[in-house]
Amino acid sequence: MERLYRAVYQYDRNLDGMDYLLGILGPLFWGLLLLSVIVFLHEGGHFLAARACGVRVSEFFLGLPCKFNINHVSRRMGTKFGVTPLLLGGYAAICGMDPTPAPWGSRVLALVHRHGTISAWDAHRELGLSADELSEAVYLLQDWGSITTEEIEPSADHPEIEGFSYVLRSVPRDAQGNTLFDGRLFDRANATQAGEVWEPPMDDEAFYAQERSRTYQGKGFWKRAFMLVAGIAVNIVTGFLFIVMVYSVIGVDITINTNELGAVTAGSPADQAGLHGGDSIISIDGVETDSWLAILDELDAFEAGDTVQIEFESADGEIKTVPVELDDAGMIGISVKEECVRLNPFDSCSIAVENIVLTARSIASLINPQHTKEVLDNSTSVVGISILSAQAASAGVASFLNFAALISFSLGFMNLLPIPPLDGGKLVIEIVQAILHREVSLKVQTILSFIGVGLFMLLFIYMLRADIIRFFL
Repeated sequence: MERLYRAVYQYDRNLDGMDYLLGILGPLFWGLLLLSVIVFLHEGGHFLAARACGVRVSEFFLGLPCKFNINHVSRRMGTKFGVTPLLLGGYAAICGMDPTPAPWGSRVLALVHRHGTISAWDAHRELGLSADELSEAVYLLQDWGSITTEEIEPSADHPEIEGFSYVLRSVPRDAQGNTLFDGRLFDRANATQAGEVWEPPMDDEAFYAQERSRTYQGKGFWKRAFMLVAGIAVNIVTGFLFIVMVYSVIGVDITINTNELGAVTAGSPADQAGLHGGDSIISIDGVETDSWLAILDELDAFEAGDTVQIEFESADGEIKTVPVELDDAGMIGISVKEECVRLNPFDSCSIAVENIVLTARSIASLINPQHTKEVLDNSTSVVGISILSAQAASAGVASFLNFAALISFSLGFMNLLPIPPLDGGKLVIEIVQAILHREVSLKVQTILSFIGVGLFMLLFIYMLRADIIRFFL
């Protein structure tokens, strides 16, 4: 991971007006694009794992939650797929991730389906629940995809329903109680419509248990663990495939240690003297140069403003000697010859595995107090990622994909850290619960999550400050 951030990208401080604006928006665009796609793929892993385990997923979006979005509801599984303008990642709304209990959930669930449609006020009167008790049950059942609600305006004739100004509705169900969120299990041809009466063919508790079994909370340890690590696995696989694609399909440019020039910069001293890409420099001031390293060694002996005699053979075989004056930077404007090389898949896989191991070791060093500061100093925030991703994009597709692979590895292993609310922290809680054979209290989970969020806010501020100093000051 540290290797990602050793490069320093210098902005041209003379940019003004539109050039300056584009200089800011360009890196921002590439950074947001890269992070959004990688996070979206991570969430896609959670989505696929949840569906494979028979767990309902109500939404799957590219971008953070926002009421302004473009979406489409799948007719096969009921999931709402879409994109939001807040392209800072993505999310998969897996039903039942919230561990908050609702003691009256079974009674509210059965009541709604026996009525089909019922106002919250009538539900309150029939069940004798307070506004808070009813809202807790409704929130849970909505999260499970078991019922829907609709806000209504409080009636002036009945001001007492101020806290119950919504209507509860049943969702379409087949004879077995399956809903659209249950995918292939749902018998659409013989199902009720939304808001219609559906008589459960079992008692209230059995109906509630069946609904819970289609959620994250209703699954056993191994399926929960699988859903948690699936996003991390997708990040690692994605980065692996990117690297294999770069080295075996696209290819990488390697420098050739030859005296043949790769290119000549337009307007440079070498260009003005008549040198072109493909020409071979035979000697500099009478000293033979049979390789690129030999050319560099000879040019290093001169300073800015000096004139050197360069003997070269042009691409058509003509030998010439021309005087070339070094520019203010001591350069003449030539570049090394490069060749695109494609490795066999086995070598590419070996490089990918090596990068995975190096990234894992770097992330693991974060929890070692002796190396934490060193790792943070060589890491970067979203600002640094934006700038470096823009630099990688300008260098070509291969460079951008290689950088994306390393970011994907980093995101995956960061999520594996045992800190709530990261996937690794949730996995630790699941392991503790499996060992103790009882649930960790909601209060403890909430406290751990707040501590984790606070810790990451501090890390973000620390890395953001380092990025501002590194790239702008």
